[in-house]
Amino acid sequence: MSGGSHGHDATEVTLATLPSGVDVTTTVHAYEGGEGDPTLYVQAAQHGREVNGTEVLRRFHDRLPLSALSGTVVAVPVADPLTFDRVSYTTPEALDSVNPNMNRVWPGDEHGSIHQRMAARLWEYVGEADAVVDLHTGSPLMYPHVVYLEGDADSRALAEAFGTDLLLAEAAGDDASEEWHRRGFAGKLRVAAAREGIPSITPELAYNRRILEEAVELGVEGLLDALRHLGMLPGEPADRPQTVARDHLGKVKAAASGLFRPNADLELGAVVPSGTPVGTVYDPTTYEPLHEAATDREGVLYVHRREATVRAGDQLASVAIPQERE
Repeated sequence: MSGGSHGHDATEVTLATLPSGVDVTTTVHAYEGGEGDPTLYVQAAQHGREVNGTEVLRRFHDRLPLSALSGTVVAVPVADPLTFDRVSYTTPEALDSVNPNMNRVWPGDEHGSIHQRMAARLWEYVGEADAVVDLHTGSPLMYPHVVYLEGDADSRALAEAFGTDLLLAEAAGDDASEEWHRRGFAGKLRVAAAREGIPSITPELAYNRRILEEAVELGVEGLLDALRHLGMLPGEPADRPQTVARDHLGKVKAAASGLFRPNADLELGAVVPSGTPVGTVYDPTTYEPLHEAATDREGVLYVHRREATVRAGDQLASVAIPQERE
């Protein structure tokens, strides 16, 4: 994936074939710099409703100073066309009943289910890369952050360069929680790439289904700073204060089903003490309060639900446990 001159190429790639014989295709962009190494692989829209990452790559395409680029950037703006067309997080059972979530099957299997085949085709690019950025946009009310493998110094350095205020270190393998294993996180692109020694990060830029200007600009600047960190563009990444915290801790879940009225006074990114009220779940027919939800530890509030209808066990808020501030 290296070349000797600057240029851009867009290639239609077949990811899988549907039962009707219709191919599932996407476009892979390759930006070639004047030098051979390194290669950055970046993709968006594994989850089709998370469209801000796709818009990030469109603007990145316009703003990348190709004449100054060293190495190669491989960019896939729509990694999962099946979910993109349905503006959904996963595919319906009719398309992939075995693996409805593409971000649970990496590095894929060319002889497996449709999502496994799609992942295996894109892994041909991932496996040749020197770094990976998997753009996501999470829930509507989410504080932008970057997730990386805890203890992976190269991935952490890439996360720092991307430059969000909050960095979340995620434990994996034997160090991970029961929930991590139950949800199949070993098959995430970032985890699979890091397992192969490829520094990898997942920026969560916030919001879905509509383009949010602040999230997109954060993503474009983050990618350009990632290239500077990798020596692919001249200059240094911006120096920003950052908080490093543990991921998948401090979740506040609904103890009952009903309607959720969030605490409107809370601000995303703020440090909240243990016992902070996050909202009330009440019975919509009797008006009875069913759950006064509150944090069980101090930390950075990075998710706060706004959707009203909740089921018991749904996530209402997430509090990241700070490890250090830089």
